[in-house]
Amino acid sequence: MSQLTILAKIVAKNGKSAFIKEELLKLIAVTRAEKGCINYDLHQDNENENLFVFYENWENRELWQQHMQNDHLAEYLKVTDGAVASFELNEMSIIG
Repeated sequence: MSQLTILAKIVAKNGKSAFIKEELLKLIAVTRAEKGCINYDLHQDNENENLFVFYENWENRELWQQHMQNDHLAEYLKVTDGAVASFELNEMSIIG
């Protein structure tokens, strides 16, 4: 199995940016401690405060899928329900 790169794009609803940022920041330390996590970096757009992107690298897809089943992600989804305008996730592989 090869390394997996994840781009996760989260767009907060207007007026919810600070709340979403706070909740996303809670995910970082616990995720970085997970087996298979190479990096888990959160970015916020310089022009659009509602746009956040996680840039993640995992040892393989199986370990990333285990991450996706963790309680802290389920809790994040529960508490942010109704505050996220859109979510997009891309699984990517290095090609060069």
